[in-house]
Parts: sequence; C-alpha cells; structure tokens
Amino acid sequence: MDFQALVSMVVWTVCGAVLLFVLMFVDSLFTRYHDLVELKAGNMAVTTRLVMKLLAQAYILSSSIATSSRLGEALIVSVVSFLLLLVLEKTVRFLFSTWGKLELDHGTQQGNIGYGLLAGSLHIVGALLISAFL
Repeated sequence: MDFQALVSMVVWTVCGAVLLFVLMFVDSLFTRYHDLVELKAGNMAVTTRLVMKLLAQAYILSSSIATSSRLGEALIVSVVSFLLLLVLEKTVRFLFSTWGKLELDHGTQQGNIGYGLLAGSLHIVGALLISAFL
C-alpha cells in the first residue's frame, strides 16, 4: 500500500465517522426520548435499538463508500440514503401505530426489549433494502 492510498483511507474513514455521528445525532432528534439518557439508565430496549440503528447507518455508509469512486459522491449518497431510511422507518412506524396500535417509541422507552428489537430491525431492513440499490 502506497502512502497516497494510506492517506486516502484515513481521510475517508474520518469523513465517514463524522458523517455517521451527524446522522445518528439527527436521527436522535426524531425519537421521543433521549437515547444516551436511557442508555445510561440501563434501558436495554433503547440500547438494542441504538446498536441496531448504528449498524444500519454504518452498513449504508460502508456500501456507499464501497461503490463510490469519490469521497463527495459517497457522502452525498449516504445522506440521501439516510433520508430515505428515515422516511421508510417513519412510514412503517405510522402503519404499526395506526393498524396495530403499537407505539414503538413508548414501548422502547418503557424498556420492552421486543419493542426495541422491532424498532431496531426497521433500521436494519431499511438499510439492506436501500443498500441493494447502491
């Protein structure tokens, strides 16, 4: 590996990590509770959802980096993919709430691990669907 490839790898990794942090922060603005507060309190349902959400975002970012030849392109594709994931997740949450009377945020905040798993799986499934098109 030459020096330029090494520098490129570091730059892409740092940019990806910063974008991942920003995307996770933006996503946290759309939940009815504070992820880190619940995590510190030992809420395993929230922790489960947060870990699955992080994996989903990282998978999308990884897929966009792997298929892009330029850093800017990879970052733009990741942001657009994140927005698609956010819309997809909110739509499915709405359907669960309307048809199934299932409030995922409330159940997750209450510590129901099943709710946290279901909420987190929405992120994973969405990431897999979106990444198939990258």
